[in-house]
Amino acid sequence: MRVETEIKFRASDLSALAGRLQSARFRLETPRSFESNVLYDTPDRQMRARTEILRIRSYAGHWTLTHKRLPVRSDLGRGDPGAGRHKHRFETETSVAHGDALAELFVSLGLIAAFRYEKWRTEWTDGEGHCVIDETPIGNYAELEGTDEWIDRAALRLGVDPSDYITLSYGRLFEQWRVDHPAATGDLTFAAVAAVAR
Repeated sequence: MRVETEIKFRASDLSALAGRLQSARFRLETPRSFESNVLYDTPDRQMRARTEILRIRSYAGHWTLTHKRLPVRSDLGRGDPGAGRHKHRFETETSVAHGDALAELFVSLGLIAAFRYEKWRTEWTDGEGHCVIDETPIGNYAELEGTDEWIDRAALRLGVDPSDYITLSYGRLFEQWRVDHPAATGDLTFAAVAAVAR
């Protein structure tokens, strides 16, 4: 289990961001690839109530099972300079051979597919941390993932101000978007969002 530390920021101009990444000595790690995610929960959403997720992800030809939960303050250590402006999650992740079979197993154990979300993702790295660019149905975002210190250094190199940091999940961002789009369904998929726009 590791602590995942990250921030998001809006990425309105993807080609300009790619240029800034190259200038900051990032290299392309994974070309633009489709990603599909399904979060599983109990029917009464006990995991959501505990701010945990259990996710099956399909990305660039690979399946991954992930569990995330919020750390308590003491897990992060005293005086953590980024604790207030960065998102921290305990993350346990493993590759799986057959995500569809795992999904069937979850359903047989009484879990439900509680939330689906999709995006096109491109991954960059400078060898120390990662910047991923996510093209989602509700807009484009980038994520910086690494140590607290690295995130702030990388953001400075890319011209991202700390006031632009976003620590919300895509599920929470979708909830905000749905306030202005009440006809939207419960899933953040390209087809569902396109149907609202028609």
